[in-house]
Amino acid sequence: MMSEPITLYKLMILHMLNRVNFPLTSAQFSDFFLTREYTNFFSLQQALNELVQSGLIRVEALHSLSRYEITPEGEQTLGFFGRRISQEILQDMDSYLTENHLRIREEVGTISDYYRTDNRDYVVHCEVREGKSRLIHLEVTVPDAEQAELMSSHWKDRSQEIYSFIMKSLMREDH
Repeated sequence: MMSEPITLYKLMILHMLNRVNFPLTSAQFSDFFLTREYTNFFSLQQALNELVQSGLIRVEALHSLSRYEITPEGEQTLGFFGRRISQEILQDMDSYLTENHLRIREEVGTISDYYRTDNRDYVVHCEVREGKSRLIHLEVTVPDAEQAELMSSHWKDRSQEIYSFIMKSLMREDH
């Protein structure tokens, strides 16, 4: 085991990000670290912030969540120091990722957010990603925050239906 717990948490975060081919959210890290009682919320946030500041992971901050990805420097650091994580913890992390892979991938694969433009309109940004590839990227301008919030909140439940409709419409040949 390591003498400095925060260093262990950082290595654990790097390991988890290295094991998946998509970003992980703060909520997903919290689910693992807090339910298994590795640390508390504040220490986890400290570890994430220090990893971002040092360039070992990058964060994409959206309206309602933050998504984290490992950088090449993070991969290199994990290569140097990853063996400091005990086999029991490695097995626990790998088990968690295997058991929750589909749920985790679905949670980070469907993204919606909105922001205010200089024209005082709102742009609703919606995506479906598979790994690091975008399957669909849609932006719609609406006049107010209520509409933007509503559209953003519906994206997760309706994205597959919308994607399917767009694909069928674009592939259909009308004579």
